[in-house]
Amino acid sequence: MLDIGRVLASKPKPPTEARLAALWTPWGEAIAAGDIDLARAFASHPRPLLEREAWTSLNGTWECAFVTDPDAARSWRRAAPPADAAWLPILVPFSPEAPLSGVGRQLRPDELLWYRRAFVPPAVGADERLVLHLDAVDWACALYVNGFRVAEHVGGYLPFSADVTDALRPGENRLELCVFDPSEEGAQLRGKQRLARGGIWYTAQSGIWRDAWCEVVPAARVEGIGVEASPDGRVVLLASVTGEGELAARVLDGGAEVARGAVAARGGRARLELAVPRPHPWTPGDPHLYDLELSYGADRVRSYCGLRDVRVAPSGDGVPRVLLNGEPLFLRGVLDQGYWPDGLMTAPGEEALAHDVRTARELGFNLLRKHIKVESPRFYALCDRMGMLVWQDMVSGGDPGPYDALHTSYLPTLLRASWSRHADTGPRAARRLGAADPAYREEWRRTCEGTVRLLSAHPCVIGWTLFNEGWGQFDARSATEAVRELDPTRPIDATSGWYDRGCGDLFSVHNYFRPLAVWRDPDRRRATPRAFTISEFGGVSWSVPGHASLETSYGYEAASGAEEFAREVRAQLSAADELEGRGLAGYVYTQLSDVEEETNGLVTYDRRVNKLARNG
Repeated sequence: MLDIGRVLASKPKPPTEARLAALWTPWGEAIAAGDIDLARAFASHPRPLLEREAWTSLNGTWECAFVTDPDAARSWRRAAPPADAAWLPILVPFSPEAPLSGVGRQLRPDELLWYRRAFVPPAVGADERLVLHLDAVDWACALYVNGFRVAEHVGGYLPFSADVTDALRPGENRLELCVFDPSEEGAQLRGKQRLARGGIWYTAQSGIWRDAWCEVVPAARVEGIGVEASPDGRVVLLASVTGEGELAARVLDGGAEVARGAVAARGGRARLELAVPRPHPWTPGDPHLYDLELSYGADRVRSYCGLRDVRVAPSGDGVPRVLLNGEPLFLRGVLDQGYWPDGLMTAPGEEALAHDVRTARELGFNLLRKHIKVESPRFYALCDRMGMLVWQDMVSGGDPGPYDALHTSYLPTLLRASWSRHADTGPRAARRLGAADPAYREEWRRTCEGTVRLLSAHPCVIGWTLFNEGWGQFDARSATEAVRELDPTRPIDATSGWYDRGCGDLFSVHNYFRPLAVWRDPDRRRATPRAFTISEFGGVSWSVPGHASLETSYGYEAASGAEEFAREVRAQLSAADELEGRGLAGYVYTQLSDVEEETNGLVTYDRRVNKLARNG
């Protein structure tokens, strides 16, 4: 039965122009006060799965300038740095919209955002190259070194690198970056960002929002590493390389070598299979990791792996469930948006990320659903080490403007029958679901592939969500086939929420407005049954005075205070837990933290109040 009261309470509100209250997390406050510098806040290697001994952070104070350009959508590729702009200091890696950046200025669709800074590069030998890394720039950018255009990149959530050696000169060098980001006025992937924030939409941001850094590497080197490591001890290394050579690898357990091997690279690829004796599997309760040491000519790289296997299959009771290392694992998940009041999409340091992972574990969850955002690689490394499972969403986007509320919200909320009857192929479906722009569809495919390749070596990542609530959804069956070919080792949630197309490994529903129950898979002709998951539910709201961004709040059910909030949340989690015996494979509660107007988090936006703590 549909709970009309909850439906009305969750009706989207018009965007508010009220200014967000100044909220600071403990870690952001320490950075702003100068009590901790960026080198300490972001101390570990930016890419834990491809780590070299020497690297140079380029985080810190840069300059930025906003330049009006009515043709910004095209001119970003060839625009010249402004000669007479008002340059402002900006603290990278925080976007100019984030309080920690020190700018407090939002980029508009008819503007270009310029960055610049001077740097003295490390010494580069005769057979070496200097590679510059920008781990996330939202959305499109052109990179210059000493006036030479060395690279461009499109896509706000994935890293890119550029060999800048040939543009260097002795002594001080100049970096410049031109950025364009239309936010919801474009069709690009943008996730939960909107210029007109409000409700489930958050402050749009732009520019550099993850680490900037560089490293000196051998000309012949490892470019990327893929790892397939199973609990029987079989470890397969898949490396992309530059130059000719032999890939050698060692597997170490607690510093002791347990396996080694070598293979010649061919066509820029090397595949090496190793066998680990007496294998020690990775599990959430025992997140055991093996160290990897790779060499390719003069190149030396460190990485790691966890031995584990995940799939969906019938368990001993004949019910399809998620199996980890062959054993049924009930997924107790919580939705993780990955937003912060002082850093927005950028966590104010590694300890802030670790805090969220620890908090989720302490609250009884074993899984984080990383929602419509690709997080910093350090986050996944923390989850690997701390034994927190991650279900990774692909980033959403679509046609300009807000998503079509009729087909992505109102219709599926009121009419459950529409969930498995809504096509996602053809021009009409594309228009309804915001996927009509072919450039958007191509970017989605490209970013989906890049996300899988970026994260597939992390043992904590146990599954992929392709589309969420119909936002920008198109041809989910083809998308599922493409991801399955890229990564046959993880389950796929093709359509989280609604508009199921009978594909993937889960029948995955969102249930905010009906009694929790296990529903029958609408596609009963499948040869391989799917597991049933409630991939979003809950959303109980409590705005804690002094710890909220706005006087207005958004959620699915308002609690009057700490006692009522805790009672209702625990009742909903208990009801979900009871469904395990009836065939539920797992759930995801909404959500881990408040975000701006959303006050349905288990902790406040500033991470200073745990709403489920005994003292309220």
